[in-house]
Amino acid sequence: MSNVAHKWLVVLSVLFGTFTVILNNSMLNPVLPEFMYIFDSDAVGVSWILTIFMIAMGMTMPLTGYLGDRFGKKSVYIIGLCLFMTGSILGALSQTLSMVIIARAIQGIAGGLMMPNAMALIFNAFPKNERGFAVGIYGISVMIAPAIGPTIGGIIAEGFNWVFLFLVNIPFALLSLMFSIKYLKPTQANPDLKFDFIGFIMVTIGVGSVLYVLGQGREIDAFMNFNNAVIFLVGFTMILVFIRYELKKEQPLLNLRIFKIKTYRYSILVTSAASIGLFSALFLLPYLIQEAFEMGMVATGLVFLPSALASGLFMSIGGKLLDKKGPKVVIPTGLALLSAASLAFGFVELTTAFWVIIVINIVHGLGLGFGNMPATTAGMNSIPDHLVAQGSAMNNLIRQFASSLGIVFFSVYYEIRRGNMMLLNEMSTQEATLQALNEAFIIAAIIIALAIPAALRMKGVQDEPSN
Repeated sequence: MSNVAHKWLVVLSVLFGTFTVILNNSMLNPVLPEFMYIFDSDAVGVSWILTIFMIAMGMTMPLTGYLGDRFGKKSVYIIGLCLFMTGSILGALSQTLSMVIIARAIQGIAGGLMMPNAMALIFNAFPKNERGFAVGIYGISVMIAPAIGPTIGGIIAEGFNWVFLFLVNIPFALLSLMFSIKYLKPTQANPDLKFDFIGFIMVTIGVGSVLYVLGQGREIDAFMNFNNAVIFLVGFTMILVFIRYELKKEQPLLNLRIFKIKTYRYSILVTSAASIGLFSALFLLPYLIQEAFEMGMVATGLVFLPSALASGLFMSIGGKLLDKKGPKVVIPTGLALLSAASLAFGFVELTTAFWVIIVINIVHGLGLGFGNMPATTAGMNSIPDHLVAQGSAMNNLIRQFASSLGIVFFSVYYEIRRGNMMLLNEMSTQEATLQALNEAFIIAAIIIALAIPAALRMKGVQDEPSN
């Protein structure tokens, strides 16, 4: 009984930390205009509050596997947690926008250390046939935090001093730290492991450059900027060179050979598609509610909260089904629901009742619950246990690329299509907004549906021999 309790205390330990990281990022998103007034800056300046976090986390993630193997996963996770609290305190004490951006960079580095190791620590505590349910419970934080973050951020920005946007992290982080020190099992460290410095330089430049451009490219002018195009090309080229270099290394920074394992490879495709589904809704739905239907932030929160709760519930159910029946039962079902909900948003009209929007988004949440974390778990189960931290790091990094690409694509598509329809078709702003959003959701539905064949080819622990 004590062993069962201890396993779940491991989940609770990393859940608090992960929830804090994701919540803080989603809280800051809707209140960026407030920082423009606080620090007398422009939109480009305050956008770095989000951009630097994404870049710092993405550049750190490739290191996580090596650091976890070299120093132990528990130690690296706790260091990341302490760094995140340091960044939060620095953010609350900041007197200038530059200090806030530095604090956010520290938080991003911390997130890069924590997120991949959180999954690895859970896998270390549970046998393969129980990991689906465990990761499903852990994944609740991944789904609920982005949904409630904007609402909490808005409440803090309107009713309290802005420093509480950072201070609110401290209680959750302290809880995670207390649980982590007591309940996380130390993993074996390998002091003889060599650090691939050349690989680190290449992947840092590559990932940092690409994520920088994606972070800047949410406006058409920034996306079409010549300098950004050059930076993106340099980053993309560096990533390709890094891949070729790492495949020849005896002790690579990232063991890319795990992509030869079919189920892991398919899981990356599925989670990337699910991430596009998640972030397309997170980006497009506020425009649908506030611009097309002309409702406020409260209504937006009402749309997201039931979906997040449904996603959390079905994530645990989906994990349980994954443990019992395997990925072919639960993951394609999740993608089908996710695609169907996105398609339904593509046919919403200005006369559509508000409750219908809520119901469609609940179905969207159900699809994410069945399709996202179970796919990650099945992919991670297929690789050797000693590569779980590296597999988790690559999964998180590729998912971040996919979500960033999705947001850039949909934001640029939305802006161009709405402008064209207003200019060429002489539509009203409201009509053009709705039409552009309809089309964007249909595109998201197609992208998600294209991942279903990959989900059907995934294998689980029930399938022998394992691939």
